[in-house]
Amino acid sequence: MRDWGKEKTASDPKTEAKELEALARDWDWHVRRAVAINPGAPIEILRHLANDQVQWVREAVAASLRADGDILEFLSEDGDGFVRAAVALNQKTSPGTLTKLSSDVTMDFDYSLSKNRYIVQEAAAKNPNTPEEVNRTLADHGDEGVRAAAVSNPKVPKDVLFDRRVDPSWSVRTAAARSSQATVELLDYLAADRIQDVRAAVAMNKKTSASSLASLAADRDGEIRAAVASNPNADQKTLVALSGDWAWKVREAVAKNPSTPEEVVRALVEDGDQSVKKAATARLDR
Repeated sequence: MRDWGKEKTASDPKTEAKELEALARDWDWHVRRAVAINPGAPIEILRHLANDQVQWVREAVAASLRADGDILEFLSEDGDGFVRAAVALNQKTSPGTLTKLSSDVTMDFDYSLSKNRYIVQEAAAKNPNTPEEVNRTLADHGDEGVRAAAVSNPKVPKDVLFDRRVDPSWSVRTAAARSSQATVELLDYLAADRIQDVRAAVAMNKKTSASSLASLAADRDGEIRAAVASNPNADQKTLVALSGDWAWKVREAVAKNPSTPEEVVRALVEDGDQSVKKAATARLDR
């Protein structure tokens, strides 16, 4: 039976190093994993746990932001793909180690998607420490999951992002539309995408132009219209139009939007829906 109290102590950053050292040798791997997760775990203890016989403990060490370069380099050679994927996700992992892991073709079946995924390459593609040339290579990978991960990287080159606007996979185009690196030109293009998820991502992006938001305000999907109504870039004309939308979620979003004119918010105080009325009242009370 698991000792939840011991696990809580093991994960508590206030626990003394001497006690953590003892817990790191506990018979229960759940406790040892809790020590590895502890943000206050000394580096010497993490070094010890990096050699643990249980994969889940080593994976926790690989994910720790307290792990140093030597530990991460050591675990990048681990026999378990999930451990190597955790190293690839860790933002303290060096560019050199990430370059090596970008060639790791380990796959695992994702039951939620009913497909195999390149778990290590996807992780490396997302890491902002991954060198630009490696990101470019992964953005052109044959697997859509890896391409989407590369596009979601906060340091993805803008030309790579723009090229993905015509990617055959909607998940890649959605990742491009969500990117903080997305240009107005890219978002204008994707605003007309045939896939709802892509258009929704454009509607939520704070870089989307007022003209594209005005176009999306007429979308047949209520979630997209609500996203437009929440976007501070939406112009007053668009927000006024959406304040009369049949869907209460859209009107509620208009009431909460700081760009909505005060007279529109005052009108929404009299809305027939309680959620809209509450949002409008709260906005005026600020």
